[in-house]
Amino acid sequence: MLKKLVLFDIDGTLLLTNSNNRRILIDALMAVYGTEGSARSHNFAGKMDSVIIYEVLKNAGLDDSHIAEKFTIVKNTYIDLVKKQLLPEDIELMTGIPELLQALSERSDIALGLLTGNFEGSGRHKLALPAINHFFPFGAFADDGYHRNDLPVVAVERAYSLTGKRFKGEEVVIIGDTEHDITCARTIQAKCIAVATGTYSAERLRAHSPAALFDDLSDTDKVVSRILTL
Repeated sequence: MLKKLVLFDIDGTLLLTNSNNRRILIDALMAVYGTEGSARSHNFAGKMDSVIIYEVLKNAGLDDSHIAEKFTIVKNTYIDLVKKQLLPEDIELMTGIPELLQALSERSDIALGLLTGNFEGSGRHKLALPAINHFFPFGAFADDGYHRNDLPVVAVERAYSLTGKRFKGEEVVIIGDTEHDITCARTIQAKCIAVATGTYSAERLRAHSPAALFDDLSDTDKVVSRILTL
């Protein structure tokens, strides 16, 4: 019987990508808009891909209507480039992630999904490269809303469509590496396990009062136990 819905962020939580991911976005922006905006130095942590595109282009002086006019084109261009150019050696899995995902997937009381700022096409490719995509039959992505706070309800609805169980907020655990994961969990009264494997330190994450906090997810038994007791 399913008791918990566990939703993982991708970047900084499950894996890290090297600078090629930023370069690919810059190439897509240049191809479509003729400018990279502030993409070379912009802070991407915890943000939706769609928000990042708007922010970096606004910093180049483009207005919302100009960005919106070509947004679908730049989105598809970026995803296509990720699939063609992002390689296995560009991805680093976080310590303990394969073991944790295997342990969670073997439990009959846990459903696994994604809640990420990635577009689905590019995010799925990042997961496929280190062979962990199959652990996540569904998810909520940047395609599904402009703000990360829009995504928890989407993920819960997709979990219901797949499993037949409508998870209540307190049955949902979101695992992520930024304050944005903690904040979006609260929109449905879900719990957030914060992990300091991205750009946020444990101290910075603790200031946002997650339900639990780990330096990393390497202790499989401890993490699984915490998920079940939240």
